[in-house]
Amino acid sequence: MNKQLLIIGHVWPEPKSSAAGRRMMQLIEFFKVSSYDICFATPCSKKEHSYPLEKINVSTEAIEVNDSSFNDFIQKLNPDVVIFDRFMMEEQFGWRVQEYCPKAITLLNTEDLHSLRRKRKSIISGKPSSKNEELELRELASIYRSDMSLIISKFEIDYLKEKGIQEELLFYLPFMEEVPNQKDILKYEERSHMVTIGSFLHDPNVDGIRYLKENVWPLVRKKLPEVEMHIYGSYPNSKIEQLTNLTEGFIIKGWADDVSNVMSKALVCLSPLRFGAGLKGKFIDAMRMGTPSVTTKIGSEGMPQGEDWPGFISDSPNEMANKAVLLYKQKDIWREKQSIGIRVLSSEFSKEEYQQKFKEKLFSLKANLAHHRSQNTIGNILKLNNLRSTKFMSKWIEEKNKRT
Repeated sequence: MNKQLLIIGHVWPEPKSSAAGRRMMQLIEFFKVSSYDICFATPCSKKEHSYPLEKINVSTEAIEVNDSSFNDFIQKLNPDVVIFDRFMMEEQFGWRVQEYCPKAITLLNTEDLHSLRRKRKSIISGKPSSKNEELELRELASIYRSDMSLIISKFEIDYLKEKGIQEELLFYLPFMEEVPNQKDILKYEERSHMVTIGSFLHDPNVDGIRYLKENVWPLVRKKLPEVEMHIYGSYPNSKIEQLTNLTEGFIIKGWADDVSNVMSKALVCLSPLRFGAGLKGKFIDAMRMGTPSVTTKIGSEGMPQGEDWPGFISDSPNEMANKAVLLYKQKDIWREKQSIGIRVLSSEFSKEEYQQKFKEKLFSLKANLAHHRSQNTIGNILKLNNLRSTKFMSKWIEEKNKRT
């Protein structure tokens, strides 16, 4: 008999739109090959690019926040493992899982640290907010209440340890990738232009595109007047589309049905991200397609640095432009950086290696769950307080909704 996994999703997975969607599909794949029946439940509505989970035999369930119908649902499902997709879902449903399925292993899929991304955005915008500290405390509390949190970036593992989170509550699980066959990767001579990609609903991407247009691309274009900058992403609005300037070779392409296709045809991935967190999926895609990248320290965070980066890293617009031009014009350097990307995929993001590590960790966690929980004193205190406060607040909201 198969084991049961429940994923409580913040949004429907969109693997063609975002790195978060791709990450979710990798988790689903892992649990499917590990003989789990999977149910994906979410209070969010489907969108244009939501993945049809029913096609891969993943059942789905519409759930509501502040509604006791979830209690009956989870009791009937009786999952062995519950994944909260982002801390907001743990806040909403964690106490119900704790009360009605206390033996279920609870995993928090952080995707990236929202509070860290928000702090960095405040620094860039020059608009500090006390709400950033509150958000961080909420996120840390959610990590404490979960049996284990899946952290995608080594940088964020260290960051959380500095915040006092014990290592036993954290599990490093990056993107899990297969190394491509180099025979399938387009050669230097078969490519042209530069590219970046990312959902336009994600603030770091929007900021990065504007910064690219205003500060970096004019310097590149001056030296490469025939080269175009192609920007792909889901859900572009009119303000984004208006950034297109054909004279400058800066073109908003919009939705890309096949990321691999557009990335593989470009010579350089150029993306000056100024804030963000986690791992940036566009650079993983670039490595898979053999496309060298030029980005910032934030863009490359959590991945190999310096000479081990498959391209160049700089926070200077002038240097970024010069390095992008260098890659574009110098075939030998381009090929060297391409080979580094393939090597990094194999050494840092091996699908086989991390699936095995995750499998072993889950087995160990299940075998020692009672002891594991007994060592998490802060988590137990927070769960007790959260069960009381969130439970009765939720019941009050539910009753209020009934009356209105």
